[in-house]
Order: sequence, then structure tokens, then C-alpha cells
Amino acid sequence: MTEPSTSNVHPFDRRLLARMTGALGDSQTIGKTCSDLGQIFSEFLPDIFKNETGLDIAIGYAGFEVGLKSELITDLGTAVALSDTALRNWAPDFNLSCDSPVIITLMETLLGAPLSSIEEPKPRKLSAIELDVATMIFEKFADVLRSAVNAPGGFEPLLGRPYNASDRPAPDPEIEDVYSACINMTVGLGPVLSTFSVIVPQKTLLKTHIVSPHGVGHNKKPNSDWNEHLEQQVRRSAVTLEARIKLESLTLDTISRLQPGDVIPFHDAKDVRVEVNANGRELYICEFGRSGAKYTVRIKDTHGSENDILHHIMG
Repeated sequence: MTEPSTSNVHPFDRRLLARMTGALGDSQTIGKTCSDLGQIFSEFLPDIFKNETGLDIAIGYAGFEVGLKSELITDLGTAVALSDTALRNWAPDFNLSCDSPVIITLMETLLGAPLSSIEEPKPRKLSAIELDVATMIFEKFADVLRSAVNAPGGFEPLLGRPYNASDRPAPDPEIEDVYSACINMTVGLGPVLSTFSVIVPQKTLLKTHIVSPHGVGHNKKPNSDWNEHLEQQVRRSAVTLEARIKLESLTLDTISRLQPGDVIPFHDAKDVRVEVNANGRELYICEFGRSGAKYTVRIKDTHGSENDILHHIMG
């Protein structure tokens, strides 16, 4: 018997091995499961979002793509939110994704902005508060998904904290990439049409039987606590304040000749007026002062009520 050598040992075809072990399916079979799940999302999610938020959010199936998981996630781009998710007895590792514009728009509407006044946001990296809104969106999709795939045991999905795709760590080279399918759903809110995606290993989809959910979104308090949760998150957020003090007017000739050590007087002779703002929005009218070794400002008036100030900061 001839001993094997480097010249006659060849790696096994990856796709063939995956197909033989049930980790890769044909396009028709995978497509049928993706389509069935997409139709479930389309049927049930609009009513759930309407019940929870009072908003008309349109959901539609937008097809599927297949490939290696890492490639499918990369193809989503960098201006999306991702959540690493698991559902016991169905899939130990799959992903949820949502474009940033619809998340930004939903946050603005929940903070009181009318849809008619909102312009479609450009895709961008999301803030911590906006990622909180993404959590609530992902929870609704995961709730429908759990009931549609009828995973034994009735376990709840485990959603990882949403994060920006640009912050996703590089794949671990020690963990084998798996053939997956990306199920795409359109999400329409006012002027914004975005995409929500579910990236699932094909090995899982090949064993999945889609059923029509019963009681999805029921036993949930109408308009539950989205607004309250969002307001609490806003109130906990750290905001950088800036103070602006008006100085005496100087000629351009004088300004051009100023040197270190020169002094420019305040415009006001007694109580020095200070305008305090955050994110470019005026919040308070203050007077300049000092407390011990620290310079301070004392609030004399505000630009609106407490809610006005919150909306100013988030606007």
C-alpha cells in the first residue's frame, strides 16, 4: 500500500462536505423556508408595532441571499445595527440586523416629532439611545420568529445588546464559518424605507417547519412601555454642555494684533450673561460667577419646559 504524500492528499470540497452533512441546502428548499418566514413577519408585525407604538409600520418580504455567514453580514454594510441572538432548541447562534434610518426615525417619532416633519435620515452609526430603540425592534421580530419556528420547549430568544456593524469584531479564525441565509424584510415608516434582516445557518433552516403563530403580541399591554423606556434612557444619558459669553466688540485690526497675555473684557459690566447650550440647542440663560476655585454659571431662565429641553437636546 502506497503511503500518502503531500502530492496525493487533497482537501475535501467544502461545499460538498457541507451538503453531505446537512449544512448546505439547495436554493429552492432554502428559499421556500425564507419566504414562509417572511410572510409570517409581514402578516403579524404591523399589528404588533401598531399596538405597541401607535404607528403604522409597513413590513414586507424582500427576498433572501445565501452564502457564508461572515460574507452575508459584511454585505449588510456598516450603517446597520446588529444583535447576536440565540433561541434554544432552534439556533444557538444567529443574527438580527436593521438599517439605521428607520431606527433614527422611530426614535424621533417616539419623542414627539410628527412623521410629516421628518426627512429621511442618512445611514450612519447609531448612538447608545438609538441602539436602545433597536433593541425594542429586535425584540418584536424575535418574538414572532420564536412562535413561527415552533422551537420545542417554549424558550424565549436571547438577544445580545445591539451594536453598530462598524464595531463588530473580526471573525475568530478558529471558528468555522457556516453557510447561512439572509432573510430580508422591508420596514417602512413615514418617508423611510429600510431593511431588516435575519441571518440564520442553513443547517437550522433545513430542519425548520414554519407554522402560523398563535397569540403573538397578545397578553401585551397596549402601547406598553416604549415611550417610558425611551424617556428614561434619555434622562440617564450624559450630555456635554457649552457656555457662551459675549465679549466687547473689537475692530478687526485690534483682533489681528492680539498677543498672549492681552485681555478682552466681557460685554456686560455687572452680571455677565451666559448662554448655555447642548448639541447646538440653547437651554439656559445664566450669569457668570465663581465658587471657591471654580468658575460657575447660575441659571436665571430656561428656554422652555422640561419636556421642551429634552426634545431640544434630542432634536
